[in-house]
Amino acid sequence: MPTTLSALRKHLTAGELKPVYLLAGEEHLLLLEAADALRARARELGFSEREVLDADSHFDWNALAQAGASMSLFATRKLIDLRLPTGKPGKEGAAALIEYCDRAAPDNVLLITCTQWGKEHGGAWAAAVEKIGMFVPLRTMTREELPDWIAQRMASRGLKPDRAAIDALAERVEGNSLAAAQEIDKLVLLHGGAPLDAQTLEDLVADSARYDVFKLIDAALSGDIARSMRILGGLRAEGEQVPGLMGLILHQLQALARLAAAGGNLSAAFRAERIWPAREGLYRKALARADRMHWEACLIQAARVDRISKGRGFGDAWRELERLLAAVAMPRAGLLAKVS
Repeated sequence: MPTTLSALRKHLTAGELKPVYLLAGEEHLLLLEAADALRARARELGFSEREVLDADSHFDWNALAQAGASMSLFATRKLIDLRLPTGKPGKEGAAALIEYCDRAAPDNVLLITCTQWGKEHGGAWAAAVEKIGMFVPLRTMTREELPDWIAQRMASRGLKPDRAAIDALAERVEGNSLAAAQEIDKLVLLHGGAPLDAQTLEDLVADSARYDVFKLIDAALSGDIARSMRILGGLRAEGEQVPGLMGLILHQLQALARLAAAGGNLSAAFRAERIWPAREGLYRKALARADRMHWEACLIQAARVDRISKGRGFGDAWRELERLLAAVAMPRAGLLAKVS
């Protein structure tokens, strides 16, 4: 079974290391820090040699077997640091990893790090790793999980924030854990261990929100109109143009209209639209707020915004886009009237 990050940390504080570790996920800060902690523990235990292998598309997987079999001239214990960014070793790589696990040398530790990981990853090679070692998935934190992570990190560095300060930082970084970590380190230097309230935090940190059109769509679909407007304002301030946003927005609204037209057979419709199960709840929430006619009206408004943004219509494209997002997030009668 996969191991949690907290369990890995506890494991690294006592005892010997396992022969193989697989750290995988798109939360890159957590991945980097977990890998650094494992490397530090390996050095403490006498793994003084480290061999780095970059498993790109041209990687020769014989190098893994050679690294595991070769004896060091300077140390008796070695850490093999295998970077597999895609998380997909291919047929040859999977076979090489399974063979390595079957013949793992007692004086070597293999660390595999993958910066991409999802349901399509894994397989027999990952199962072989789990059998003799440890698999730690590091999934992206949700918006609800981020404040608690920020609170723990602040506390570990001696900061004393109130809840409002924690929430303010979480809102500013918009899911960007690396930006949050950087701001926390800055607060340690600028503020130290004194009590920290939201206003003081606002005065000290920079706005590191990672705005993108995907977050914009998700905020609107979830019904969070305030967040939608904040992200749209951030995109505009960063120099984005309306035409560049409309492609994905139109695509999502077309999917919503088709889903609404599917009636009670939503499961088949989700499969037809190739919507991941993890995102179905977001669409179901939006569909529950309005009927097919509303989503078709939103599509008409989206087409109008697109025409205005390309100079083929009259009006303010940004203001019309705000109205569209408001109608997606809060399909009340008044908003629908503006969109129709």
